[in-house]
Formats: sequence, C-alpha cells, structure tokens
Amino acid sequence: MLQHKLQSIRQAIRTNTYLDEAQSVEYMLNINPVSEDAQNSVHATALLFVQQCRANPDKQGLFAAFLQEYSLSSQEGVVLMCLAEALLRVPDRDTVDCLIAEKIHMGQWESHIGNSAEILVNAASVGLSITRKILANQQGIEIESKNWFAKLIQRLGEPVVRGATLQAMKFMGQQYVLGRDIKEASKRGRRGNVDGTRFSFDMLGEGARTYETGAKYYASYLSAIRSIGKGNHEKNVYAVDGISVKLSALHPRYEFSRHQLVMDELLPDVLALAVEAKKFNIGFTIDAEEAARLDIELDVFACLAFAPELAGWNGLGFVLQAYQKRALSVVDWLVELAKSSDRKLMVRLVKGAYWDAEIKHAQEMGFGEFTVFTRKAHTDLSYQVCAGKLLDNRDVIYPQFATHNAYTVALIMEMAGNDMSSFEFQRLHGMGDLLYTQVSEIIGHALPLRVYAPVGVHRDLLPYLVRRLLENGANGSFVNQFLDGQIPPANIVQSVESTIEKAKGKRNTQIPLAQDIFNAFGEKRNNSRGIDVDDPLALDALLQKVKSFAQTTWQAGPIINGLMLNDNAYPLYSPADTTYVVGHCSDAKPLDVEIAMTSAFAAQPDWQALPVEQRATIMEGVADLLEAQMEELTTLISFEAGRTLNDGISEVREAVDFCRYYALQIRDLVSDSPLQPKLTQGQGVFVCISPWNFPLAIFVGQIAAALVAGNAVIAKPAEQSPLIATEAIKLMHQAGVPPSVLQLLTGSGRELGPLLMADKRVAGVAFTGSTNTAQSIQSELIKRGSVLPPFIAETGGQNVMLVDSTALPEQVVDDVIQSAFLSAGQRCSALRVLYVQHDIADGLLNMLKGALDTLKLGRPWELSTDIGPVIDEKALVNLQGHCIKMTKEAKFVARGKVPEDGHGGYFMQPHIFEIEHINQLEREVFGPVLHVIRYDTKDLEQVFQDINDTGYGLTLGVHSRLKAFADKVYANTHVGNTYINRNMVGAVVGVNPFGGQGLSGTGFKAGGPHYLLRFTKLWPAESVIGVANDVSNVNKTSQMSLRVAKAGQGNWQSKGITKRIKLLESAFAAGQNLVEFSHLSADVQNQASRMFAQAQHNFATAIQLPGPTGEKNELSLNGRGIFLAVLKEGDEIQNLLQAMGALLAGNTLLLLNISTQKASDSAVYKALQSFVPVDCLQCIDDVEELHAILTDDALGGVTGSNADGLISALGSRRGAIIPFVGNVSTEYTLLRYASEKTKTDNIVATGGNAMLLNLKE
Repeated sequence: MLQHKLQSIRQAIRTNTYLDEAQSVEYMLNINPVSEDAQNSVHATALLFVQQCRANPDKQGLFAAFLQEYSLSSQEGVVLMCLAEALLRVPDRDTVDCLIAEKIHMGQWESHIGNSAEILVNAASVGLSITRKILANQQGIEIESKNWFAKLIQRLGEPVVRGATLQAMKFMGQQYVLGRDIKEASKRGRRGNVDGTRFSFDMLGEGARTYETGAKYYASYLSAIRSIGKGNHEKNVYAVDGISVKLSALHPRYEFSRHQLVMDELLPDVLALAVEAKKFNIGFTIDAEEAARLDIELDVFACLAFAPELAGWNGLGFVLQAYQKRALSVVDWLVELAKSSDRKLMVRLVKGAYWDAEIKHAQEMGFGEFTVFTRKAHTDLSYQVCAGKLLDNRDVIYPQFATHNAYTVALIMEMAGNDMSSFEFQRLHGMGDLLYTQVSEIIGHALPLRVYAPVGVHRDLLPYLVRRLLENGANGSFVNQFLDGQIPPANIVQSVESTIEKAKGKRNTQIPLAQDIFNAFGEKRNNSRGIDVDDPLALDALLQKVKSFAQTTWQAGPIINGLMLNDNAYPLYSPADTTYVVGHCSDAKPLDVEIAMTSAFAAQPDWQALPVEQRATIMEGVADLLEAQMEELTTLISFEAGRTLNDGISEVREAVDFCRYYALQIRDLVSDSPLQPKLTQGQGVFVCISPWNFPLAIFVGQIAAALVAGNAVIAKPAEQSPLIATEAIKLMHQAGVPPSVLQLLTGSGRELGPLLMADKRVAGVAFTGSTNTAQSIQSELIKRGSVLPPFIAETGGQNVMLVDSTALPEQVVDDVIQSAFLSAGQRCSALRVLYVQHDIADGLLNMLKGALDTLKLGRPWELSTDIGPVIDEKALVNLQGHCIKMTKEAKFVARGKVPEDGHGGYFMQPHIFEIEHINQLEREVFGPVLHVIRYDTKDLEQVFQDINDTGYGLTLGVHSRLKAFADKVYANTHVGNTYINRNMVGAVVGVNPFGGQGLSGTGFKAGGPHYLLRFTKLWPAESVIGVANDVSNVNKTSQMSLRVAKAGQGNWQSKGITKRIKLLESAFAAGQNLVEFSHLSADVQNQASRMFAQAQHNFATAIQLPGPTGEKNELSLNGRGIFLAVLKEGDEIQNLLQAMGALLAGNTLLLLNISTQKASDSAVYKALQSFVPVDCLQCIDDVEELHAILTDDALGGVTGSNADGLISALGSRRGAIIPFVGNVSTEYTLLRYASEKTKTDNIVATGGNAMLLNLKE
C-alpha cells in the first residue's frame, strides 16, 4: 500500500513538472501555512535582524562585503565574474596577460574606492584601479597621474600585474572554499567558527565527462568520508559533520536518457559510499542538480532508502530546490519514502542554483512551460510552503534550511516554534556569518547551524564561484541589498504574500515562454513546440507512438496533380536495421516529369496572383499540421533516415519554423510601409532538390520559401528519404496548397536531374547537397543555352572550431561531441577540424577520448542511443576508407565503441585523428570523424589563412573567454555562421540564418531576412550569350592584380560603410566632370542616391536577431571579395553604378573593358581612381584574360556588362559558384554584391546570465 502511494506521488511530481505558474502560485497561496498575524510577527523579527546587522557592518564576512560592492548589476561585478571564472585554469603567461588586460580595461574601478567598510575590499578596488592604469600605460592609453606614479607604472609591468591578479583570485577563493582537502578544511573550519558548528563538506568541480574522472571523484569522496568519520564520536548523526555528493561527478552519463546505465553503474558506487558513511554515522546528502536529472535522482535516492545495507541509519539526505514547481510534490514523496523505508530523512531546502540555465533550456527546446518559477517571490513562496510541510513532518524528516535571508530565518523560527533541536539552518562558508551571529546574540543562544563548506583546489572552484555570484550577486537578491544603506530595511523584509499581491499577473512579464520568444522580439510568429524527452510522461507518449507507428508500412511515390503513383514499388530499408522494411517507393518516369512540369507551369500565374496574405496563411496552416504530426514525423525520420529521436524532434520544429518565418517575411516584403520597397513576386517554376540528412526540414524550407513568394514547385527529395517527403507533400496539399502548384517527383537524381535542368520552363533551382553536384547543376542549367535562372545552392563545409587556453575544457568537450559526432556527423554544419592551443591540447584530448568512450551507437528510435547509423552502405564504405587512410597518414587518437547489437545497420564508430595541416583533407568527410590540429598563439594568422584557403566557409566555432580572440577569429575568417562558446550545429530559423560562402554556398542564408529575395524578380535570369573559350591560366600581370586586390579587400572592408560612401559619393560627383558622365539624367542621379542610402541602411550596423535568453545573435553584410567589373563601350553609366555597388558592399574591384579601350583608360576607372585606394581598384588591360579570370578561384563575383561566353565561363568554374550582377536598378541590388555572416554568442558561457537575473518588470 505504501509503495503504491509512493508511485502515485511520483506520478504527481511528473504531472507538476510544467505546471502553469499562475495555477501553482494560487494553489500555494491557498495552502500557505503562515497566517496574517504570523506574517506581521515575522516582518518585525526580520526587521530587527537587519537593523542589528547594519549596526555591525564590520562583522560581515569579506566575501559578503565584496558581493555588496561588486554586485552583478554593475559592469565591474560582471567583469570580475568573467575574470574569476577563467583565470586560474589558463596555463600560459601570454594568454593570462591578455585576459587580465581585457577584463580590467572594462571596469571603472576608481568609482568603488572608499565605498566599502571592509578595508580589504577597498584595497582590492585600489589595486584594480592601479592595474588598469598600468595596463593602459603599456598599451598607449592616456592616463591621468602624477609623474611619480607614472614612473612607478613604467617600472612595474605585466609580470607584476599577472602575479598580483592571480594571487587576488586565489585569496578570493580562500574566502569561500574552506580548504584544498578535507584535512585542511576541517582545521580551518574549527578555527574560524564558534564551537559546535557543524559542516557539510562538498568536493568541488565540474561534472565528470569520463569514467576516469568519475573514479577520481569516487576516491575523493571515499577518502573524505573516512577522514570526517575518524573524528566522529557522536551517536547523533545530526550533531556531526557530513558530506554532500554530486552524482554527476561520479558518472559521465548521469542523465535520464541513460537510466539503465545509471542504475547499473552509478547506483552501486553511490550505495558503497553511503555504506561507508553509515559505518562512521555521518550525514550523506545527495546534492541537487539540473531539473532534467530530478526524476532519475529520485530513483537513485529511493534505492538508497530501501537498501538493506543502510537500514537503521538516519544519515541519508536529499537537497530540495524550491524554485521547481514540483517541489511541494517532492516533499510529499520524501515524507512517504521516509515512512515506507522506516527511516528519518534529512532534507536540505534551498532556493536553487541553476535558474538562469533552466529558463534558457526551456526556451531553446520549445517547452510549453518552465520547470522553475519566473519570479523570485514565487520561489520564496514555494520555499515557505515547503518549509511548513517539512516542519509538520519532523517525526520522519530532519529539515535543514539553507538561507542567508533574514526574513527566511525569522519565518522558520516562527513556524518551528520552541523546538530548536528538530531542525537546523545552513549557510555557505564565507557568507551569512554576520546574520547568524547577530541573530544568536538577539535571541540569547546559538541557532542550530551547519556550514556548507566547499573543498577543492582553486582551479576546480571556479564554476562554483560563478554560481554563488549569480545566486547572491544579482541586484534583487537579499544578500546584495542586505547592508545597502540606500535601501530601507523594511523594503527587504516584506512578506512574500504582499510582494506577490503587488505584482502584475502571476509570472515575470520580461521572461517570455518558449512559444512567445519571437513575439516578444517583435516578430509576429510563434516558436515551434518541442518535446521534453527527459520528462517521463512526454517520453512515454512519444515512445507509445513510435511503437504504434513501427507497425505502419509507409508508401512513397510521385505525386502528380495530387495523385500518388505507386506502380513498380520497391522496398525501403532502415539504415539502422537493414532487415526492417520501412515502406515502399515508386520512381517517377520521364513522362511523369513532363506532366508535372506542364501542370506546374500552367498553374503558377494563378498562384502568384493569389493575395500574399492568403499564401502566407496557407503556409502557417502547413506549420500547424506539421506540428500536430510531430510524433509521427519524428518516428518516420528515425526509421527512414536513421536520425535519433532528439534529432527528429529538432527537425520537425525547424520545418515548422520555416513555414511560419517565411509567411512573416513575405508579409513584410510586400507591406504598405513607405520604407519597404516593393518587389515583383515569383519567378515561375522552381525545382527544389533536397538532401537526405535533413529530409524534412530542408525539404519543407525550400518549398515553403518558393511557394510563399509566388512560385510553383517541383520537389525532388533525396532518393534515400522519399517517405518523409511524401508525407510532407500530403500535409501541404491538405493545408491548401493547390496540387497543381506543388508536384513531387521521387527517384534517382542521376535520372531526374538532367531532365529537369534541361527544361527551359525551370525558372529557378534551390539545391542542398555536395559542392560537386551543385557545380554540375550550374553547368547543366547553362547548357540550356537560353538564360541562367537563379540558382540557390547550400553545399558542404570544412568546418573548424578554434579553442584557446581560456576555454572551459568540460564545455569544449560537450560541444565538440555534439558538433562532431551526434547525428553521426551527417550535418552540413558538423565539426570536421578542431584547432586546439598547444598549451592545453594534451589534457583536452585526454578528456575528449574519455567522453567518446561513453557514447552509445544503436537504434536511433531508442532514447539511450547517442549516435545512429550513417545513411547507406556507400557512405559507410567511404568513411571506413578515409579512416584507413588516416591511420597511415595521421596520428590515431581514439575511436568509439561498436554498437551492442548492429542489426545489420550502417554503423560507423566515431573516430579522432590528429593531423599536421588542414590541407591533408582533400574534401569534406561527411560522418563522425574529427581531425585535431594543435596551434601556437604566435601562428594564429597562419591558421586563419589555412582555414580560408580551403575555399569552404560554412560554420565555425570559437571557444574562448577572450572577447578580443573571438572577435579576431570572426573578422579574419570567411565563414557564414560563427558560434562562440557553444556547439556549432542546430541553427534555428530566424535566429541563426544558415548558409555559407565560397565552396559552401551561394547565399542568401536559409531562414534569414534576405532568403526570399532569391525567389523573386530581384534575382533576374541572365542571358547565356555564346560559349566560353578554352581557358588557360591567368597571366602573371593578372595574377599580380588579383593578389593586390585580395590583399586590399580586408582594409577596404574595415574602412566601414560611412567612409566608403563618402569616398564614392565624391567619386560620383567628380566623375561628372568627365564627358561620359557630364549629362546624367535625373533618374541616374536618383538611382545613385538610392544606392548610397541602401548602403547606409544595409551595411552600417548588424541586424539584431531574436533568440533565447543568454544568447546574442546578429547578421551582418560583408563584401564577397574581389569583383570583376566587365566594362563595355556605351554602357559607361550603368558600369559606373555597378562598380560603385561592388565597392560600396566592401569588395575590391578588377576592371576589364571588352571594347577597344583599355580598362585603365576607361571613364569608370578615371572616375574612381582618385578616391579608391590603388589596392582596391586594379585594371586588366588584356581582354583575352576575361575567361581565365572568370574561372580563377580568387574571384568572388562579376558585375558589369554581359559578354560573349561570360555565363558559360562561370559555369565551367571548379571553384565557388559566384554571382553575375547585371541590372542594378532594383531597390535590393546592393545585397547581391554582399555575403552574409551571422554570429551567435553564448553570453552566459562564463557561468550564468547576469542580464536575466537583473531583469526589472
């Protein structure tokens, strides 16, 4: 009966995980154990406590005084947090000096001198001020000082600053970390606290990423238990010191998805430690961690409670986080567990230390609610109600109230009554000492108190420091306001009930739910919903549908005018189990292609004539249907494409987001705003060719963009994933897309591609796939001999991540694993080459090897699987061949485990190799293979050059706590998407617009503000005139011009748009003194003016993009590189505008005149030469060089007059597909000269989101 009740309460805990906040608050107010009279009494007592403490500020601890002066609401507080988080782990002096200099320069330390009553805090402020002046002097920054001080600074220097700052950080650590080991901690604890103080020791550090680290933590805990136990002579377990254990430190895969592994491997270790604690009769408490781990923690804790080996012992403890909405149900469960297991449990009640991370996680994953309260007052209420329940059950619970809040102390004393022996207070070492000392003096006796005492070496304490700063340093925290004389004492001891009553609504108005993050940014679209696979209820619902859908045999085939053809169907097998038939597919025949094209071509005008609002509404309907079918589509993606459940959920969400985002964008593009230029919609019939690695998201994204812009679509999915495509097309038709407008052709690309590309009715192509295939498509389109339609290609990448010595190794390893190996490395954005600073490479690689060993290969529809199969046998053979080659040519580092049961699937073990140079990789390796290169900081410029020389430019990752380092990487690499201090995969629509440069794509970015323009008349088809000559290499003179222009482009770009506009406005004005430009029409003058205005609007500042809290996203426009301007007699005015467009966008320019006149004698050159630097404006005076230059890899684009063989020559390029920009009359012309770069910066990488914590409603 008791066990049944336990299970019933567990179900309630799960049900309440995502409880509506308003509902939860109302319920807690209704059962609030504190009466109005009690509230008044608590207020009066708390007020007395605060007043007494303020009367004795000199008795506060150093750390509390430090927090008061350097709160996280100040720039300096944030700077110190960032410095403390990273400094002590950096091994090399150069990087230490850079880190100190960068962070110290960010603060105005003089303003803090003399503010604190604590002499050491003032001394720190003086020291920081002096440090800033020393560093300013060394970097040539003017400082105000007397001569003697300036001379002192000059005699000192970075070595002194370095040593002093390192010592300061270590000293700070000593204020809140009790000792480097248990012996030192015990000794310091006894010396620094009143007699009778009890301790709960905790081993500091990040969670384990390897089994080796877990074993080290186990040994540390075991040693600590024995050391504590040897000094214990008490029979009362509550009267002695104890230990707190962090389960994630003991096992690298302590997570819900690996439940069975945790119970098999972690539980025995935890039980062994608990048995040892019982032997010495000391307390053994399981620490709280992230909300996603609570369910599995309850399973582990229940096993401990019922373990026969622990019978008769009351030292087992649990940490309860009040900020979780299910906290009250957890109290009920703990009470029932204590009764069922016939023991008394210790329960430490805390507010919670991961609040900012929980908010961000829910927003990123699309969860319907937060697991935590969004207002501090609601957490306080939860703490209050939980405390009442715990105190009411003191027969089976020993409550432990962790707080530094005077109001909470008074509250607990009020609720507890006179019995002070049945519970205890807890505080952190280094904090709260003043409060508890003064309270004891007021009441005349010591409170029952335990000090939570961190133990560990300095470099391991850094993450702990940051969490403490975040909890207690925010401007709304009690600790921050406690001794602030500017705040009346009554203001900080208000009852939680009155605070809630005064607030508007029952949730924080500044923290949007996941579904509302785009609306909160000003975009009228909902975020897609996600599924929390760490939530047992949500997971069970998903797995039930997976099980039921496994019995389904799906059908795929051409859908022509709404009818699916299914003749000559053949079976499709899962790549995860080659005996499992997922479904059957029929392929399109040539006649089907003709019928589909004829119907689409005829239907397109009516579709384009449909009001934009109607097309947008249909796309939103598609999104709703996709979202409603999320579980079925996730299952099918897993079965057919071999993607894990998490991958499948993310992919469906991406497809939903594409539909909603493009519906929003098309409304904006045709809005009635006078600031919004109008554009002609639609091109005609678009062919959309999508890949197998994102068989739904990219497939739907291409189609949605083409349709909403007024085009008809022929959809050609990858031959490996026709089932998913078929289901998507059915949903689109169901949502209202006319069947004649959207046609599906399934089958081999080799057979269908040439038929489609040869058809002159094709008005545009959107393609995602390999670079080689993209080049072949471009060539086929040109061979039609009429016009080259818009060709949008998203291709591969040689994606790199750079890691310097300031990076947090555990975070790097997590992000490398996600970026390189998950999804079996089959993402366009996946990490291929990891550059690691030599100073930290050995340790990082060792950790990475250990983490690799924890990954599980297996069936992707099982939650415990980390990595599924590669797509087919061909992919597997290619990857295996590459690894054989690397084994001979590179240094083998590690490989992952083989699947426990391969089921005949195409499973590829993840591999790591160390190579000397990135050019050892001839092409992209599309799978779970990582290549590592060590670099020295002195060689960073060469690293940038090597990355750029690959020709690819898709994604790039940076891990560094140095802003200057991240900025330098971003500025010096030609890459589409840069991610800072996070993984480099999983781009979100409208948040991280996706697409590359060079060999990685043509632009614009999918899911970005300019993407739809490629599907409109902005990008006109270009006439194919003649054929290209046999091309030879460029001559030496042209090579020199290319080199000069390439070298000059960076400087020209860095001048900024305002400077470029000024120079080119002057050139345009001066050019009118030339005969060719002396009688410019009003239209031309206006066109030039609009061009300059466009340049200022588009290039002056980066576009800020939405995203989850704690992340900054932006998109900027940059030059493509070198543009060739083809000049022609009679086109001088148009050529001048074209040349200025290229230069305004940040490109350098080669001029080549195809008429009799040399480029160096042309009017365009004469107009520009006095205003544009010589290395940005080069002339090619040999017209025979045209086709050779057109095929040169250094070229980034072509503008000017179309010429015989020009388009054909572009089609014969083996390098990047580059644009030809002809007509410059449209409002968006300058965008065609530009490439897009996005930057995503995880600004909470240093440990938390100070901005979120300081939000004011």
